[in-house]
Amino acid sequence: MTEVIEDAVTALKEKMLNSSFDGSAKFEIEGEGSIVISGNSVYASDEDTDVTFVASVAIFQEIFNGELDPTAAFMTGKLKIDGDMGIAMRLANVF
Repeated sequence: MTEVIEDAVTALKEKMLNSSFDGSAKFEIEGEGSIVISGNSVYASDEDTDVTFVASVAIFQEIFNGELDPTAAFMTGKLKIDGDMGIAMRLANVF
């Protein structure tokens, strides 16, 4: 697991401390690997999920740090989403 993935898993676990997510989502960080959120769990994996978010390291860092709105990133083409858009919207509400 790369340092970028380790840092992202840690950051997402902190964001999910007081939240629960009904579904599964994967954050595919280009050139680094993937992170999965499933229920209350956050871990490095490339398993199939209900929805997949794909972006560069820089874009994910901006989203995770609250500097970039995920919807704005998607609308400008910086974030790609594949899968269940309803689940994607629910995850955005968790953050």
